[in-house]
Amino acid sequence: QVQMVESGGGLVQPGGSLRLSCAASGRISSINAMGWYRQAPGKQRELVARISSGGITVYADSVKGRFTISRDNTKNTVSLQMNSLKPEDTAAYYCNAQILAVTTYRFSDYWGQGTQVTVSS
Repeated sequence: QVQMVESGGGLVQPGGSLRLSCAASGRISSINAMGWYRQAPGKQRELVARISSGGITVYADSVKGRFTISRDNTKNTVSLQMNSLKPEDTAAYYCNAQILAVTTYRFSDYWGQGTQVTVSS
């Protein structure tokens, strides 16, 4: 009933930029926080950045000053602008949102399918 569809990602050289986008669709009543997580091979999934419905942002220390998260509440979208990319940013990136679906009574976590970001020369 609710879907999260990601776009963006790919292969980029160190120092380059990429932009990830994610759109939530379906029978949605309200969206609370939205965010991006990443998971590298052999590692646990970790928070990259999160933004509240009011625009308050939180970033992992490793991406502060390089990544910017934003959202469009009218379109139910969240984006991640990634600049000055490093090889250690290589991972599968997943969007996440806390969504209150129509006919439900509590917020639940929804995830995108994941998009690969590879930073390599």
